[in-house]
Amino acid sequence: MKHYDRSVDKSLIPVVNIMGVNIAAINMKWLLQYTRKNIKKIKGDYICVSNVHTTVMSYEDESYRKIQNNALLAIPDGAPLSFVGRKRGALGMKRVTGPDYMKKILKASKRNGWKHFFYGSTQETLDKMKKVIEEDYPGAEIVGMYSPPFRELTKQEDDDIISMINETNPDFVWIGLGAPKQERWMASHQGKVTGLMVGVGAAFDYCAGNIKRAPKWMQKSGLEWLYRLMQDPKRLFKRYFVTNTKFILNAIVKGK
Repeated sequence: MKHYDRSVDKSLIPVVNIMGVNIAAINMKWLLQYTRKNIKKIKGDYICVSNVHTTVMSYEDESYRKIQNNALLAIPDGAPLSFVGRKRGALGMKRVTGPDYMKKILKASKRNGWKHFFYGSTQETLDKMKKVIEEDYPGAEIVGMYSPPFRELTKQEDDDIISMINETNPDFVWIGLGAPKQERWMASHQGKVTGLMVGVGAAFDYCAGNIKRAPKWMQKSGLEWLYRLMQDPKRLFKRYFVTNTKFILNAIVKGK
């Protein structure tokens, strides 16, 4: 991984190391203030939206762990991460979800003059999302949307995509490729793309209305994973059962 010169001091961001991953010991208010204050300096960098699944993957895969730790921030999207963080002394640490961060940034965009590029998902989802954003977040400027082909890109295609994004000069580049693909994409484009890259996974589907988010009480109780499991048991049962067990064993029982 190539060295990236930041114009902000990353060591000032409080972190808790959980299973080898430096998870930002923050809350939403802190993140929004930090973003507003530093957006011009952190364009070209990336934020990982981290949960139990990505933390267990990082624990087992050194290359992916380096990508998480090389990000500007790995924010605690999963409630268990902030729970462990508070147990380890980061008392102000709270869950910061990717979809909520995206919504709050879109809401604040008009008064800050922020511009947005969306990369990932299908064209149908992007079209739906565009309509929702224009209705719900008036003044949030969408400068581009792109649904990449579902295969590895050629060098020429990747260069063309970088040029396409940079020509629009976005402040935020929202990435909806799912983990671990989106984090690998952001790491390989660090310093090449104009705009702060944020890997928000299912946020595109939530925003477009393809899938529903859990009721607020489930989100606040750390049960959003259960709601998602009920929506898609076939795909998610093994993932949640295996990764949750590994997380409990390593992060909570062994204190890693």
